[in-house]
Amino acid sequence: MPEPSPRPLGVALIGYAFMGRAHSQAWRTVSAAFDVPEFARRVIVGRDEEEAVADAAQRLDWEEHATDWREVIARDDIDIVDICTPGFLHAEIAIAALEAGKHVLCEKPLANDTAEAEAMVEAARAATARGQVAALGFTYRRVPALALAKQLVDAGRLGSIRQAKAAYLQDWLVDAEAPMSWRLRKETAGSGALGDIGSHAIDQIQHLTGKRVTAVRGRLATMVPERPGDDGPEPVTVDDAAWASLELDGGAIASVEVSRMATGAKNSLRIELFGADGALRFDLESPNELWFLDATVPIAEQGYARILVTEPEHPYLEAWWPQGHVLGWENAFTNQARDLLLAIHDRDQPRFSPTSPRASRCSVCSTRSSPPTPPTARPSPSEKEHHRYVSPAHPVHRPVGRPHPGRSRRTRGRLGIRRPRDRRRRRAPGRIPLGR
Repeated sequence: MPEPSPRPLGVALIGYAFMGRAHSQAWRTVSAAFDVPEFARRVIVGRDEEEAVADAAQRLDWEEHATDWREVIARDDIDIVDICTPGFLHAEIAIAALEAGKHVLCEKPLANDTAEAEAMVEAARAATARGQVAALGFTYRRVPALALAKQLVDAGRLGSIRQAKAAYLQDWLVDAEAPMSWRLRKETAGSGALGDIGSHAIDQIQHLTGKRVTAVRGRLATMVPERPGDDGPEPVTVDDAAWASLELDGGAIASVEVSRMATGAKNSLRIELFGADGALRFDLESPNELWFLDATVPIAEQGYARILVTEPEHPYLEAWWPQGHVLGWENAFTNQARDLLLAIHDRDQPRFSPTSPRASRCSVCSTRSSPPTPPTARPSPSEKEHHRYVSPAHPVHRPVGRPHPGRSRRTRGRLGIRRPRDRRRRRAPGRIPLGR
């Protein structure tokens, strides 16, 4: 098991485009919002010309830049490797980083095919046995409203879950003249809407319900088969949309729809759960709202209630702003970085660790599935720690440390966590400093 480092944890970010920018924002803000172990944003890595990578390092506030990820993961001052590259590079980088003794956070979808996913999971299992953290970034689990939904389900407020529905819809490919990109080529992306956004939808169904997919019926569609490429028209070799019906262990049925051709839908992840005692619904385009129906009250009083998830009692919210001051899409990445750092410090596997290829590859990829992993018992949380739950769907998904409100000055001192003006107080509204 790796010994705790007396120096700040060194972070290397591989990739600096869309996801690299989101992760950079998280690394800039996490220590301003939460009590976390000290770390340093050491180096950002890109495959482009060195001048472009150097410019990205300056814009995104990294100490150094590099173009060779192999040299970076060999460095002794790098402890965490954050992988934000296209999917076809995930397996090689992640396996090499884990074998080099680094903690790894890898963006989803984990791999481009099952063989790569299985190799990555085996490397992750070996690494976790050595005390490393191997994590898969299903960031939407860290959206406070969805974390609250998980609390409600785990507390039994919905009763037995009978139906679930998830639709992740975008429209950035509606224009048939939109140019080709790596996301539309199977050799680089692995899949289209299915892996890109369908992985989020299926993860939410399994994570929220605590059930595993046992059978799948589905289909894929490529609605625009050809798009403008650098040398003329080029065939699109991935799906534009996917539909599936999922059977969950325990008998529940879930439906999934994902599309990057849904006119008018910008980034709409809509989730609905229907149980014997209640129901809930959520839409990522209104990320601070959760709608909950309590079916145990008299029928004349039933109806969906809108919960504005901005109270300090809500998951992650104690670290942010006063009530009613809403959070945005990027804050979930900051919450994710917090969970990762605390998992590393506490030598505990975070709840987003991949435990099997089925946890990392989309279940719709095959109409046949392996037997579900037996669930583990979930301890009854105390009232004070009611928002920490072990996911029964993934046996090594364990709580990742005490939540922010529970860290006293004495505890922070014992853990070696430093906080400016170390005293319990309500954070005043204002800008979070982006530097450390």
